[in-house]
Amino acid sequence: MTRGLTITKQVHFRRGRGTRKVLEEGSAKAPEVLGRVPRISRLMALAIHMQELVDTGEVTDYAELARLAHVSRPRITQIMNLLRLAPDIQEEILFLPRTDGGRAHIRERMVRPIAAVIDWRKQRRMWQALGTL
Repeated sequence: MTRGLTITKQVHFRRGRGTRKVLEEGSAKAPEVLGRVPRISRLMALAIHMQELVDTGEVTDYAELARLAHVSRPRITQIMNLLRLAPDIQEEILFLPRTDGGRAHIRERMVRPIAAVIDWRKQRRMWQALGTL
């Protein structure tokens, strides 16, 4: 009589293409809960993308952007005004830490007065003051 062979190994299933399950060796990695990207960061990225659309000629002007995005012209202007910020402030906004829940520390309404200032040195001072809230 032959004795059976028992091999003990840790395995887990992960999703493959469609509904297919795939068997993998090792324990399953816990999904990382990173939170959400702040709204102001998403709006900054959107403004950069929309300006590229205008610059490349894919969209003729902000009015066409407003029609395509199903928002008002003033709202497009508010979003595009984020591009008036100093480049280093734009970069900081793009890389703000994710929020765990609730409201983000920095909101668009807080950034609008900074974007209205032309002098980048003044913008930077206002941005630093905003960060200390």
